Amino acid sequence: MPPFRFPRRLYPIVDTLGDEQRAYMELARAILAAGAPFVQLRVKDLATGVFVEVARQVKALSDAAGAQLIINDRADIARLVDAAGVHLGQDDLPVDAARAILGREKIIGLSTHNLAQAEAAARTGLVDYIGFGPVFATTSKERPDPLQGLDGLRRVRRAVSLPIVAIGGITAATLPAVLDAGADAAAMIGEIVRAHDITATVRHLLAASPHPAV
Repeated sequence: MPPFRFPRRLYPIVDTLGDEQRAYMELARAILAAGAPFVQLRVKDLATGVFVEVARQVKALSDAAGAQLIINDRADIARLVDAAGVHLGQDDLPVDAARAILGREKIIGLSTHNLAQAEAAARTGLVDYIGFGPVFATTSKERPDPLQGLDGLRRVRRAVSLPIVAIGGITAATLPAVLDAGADAAAMIGEIVRAHDITATVRHLLAASPHPAV
């Protein structure tokens, strides 16, 4: 399999952030309508059976839009719905176990929160990309890791050749600085899902984040 590359430099994440007025399908549909080719489904507060059903529905939407779907945390659900891959946290299933479940053709991303974790992820030879952060303060986690800032992102960029998606508190205003600091892509949740017009917001963010260099 050729080395992984993000298809665009925006990495939208579908997550209701606990807002009962939001629905995963509504959010996914609005993000995909903007032309996002790569999205993650992040579910933190639903039973497994409900997660599976939501994942199946979002996968159908993604397929119809020609987009790749990444499932947060759950390699088993990623395999069950035939998603493009999984994004793991430091406390989730070990990368080697996720790779055993998904095989070599699926994408595995791993969140890292300091230089040592990023270098360890690269050494496994099993990770296609790493998430790094939080770069800025975030409200999408109950117990966020220590801030790494743009300087931390630059250090990791110098040390690791894997594609990096920056995570944590990124907004339209900070997106250019994050990309300039070496991120291949920028993950966004709150900036997108709390927007009044999600589709218009994602279109704007896609336009502000040029295609990765070939």
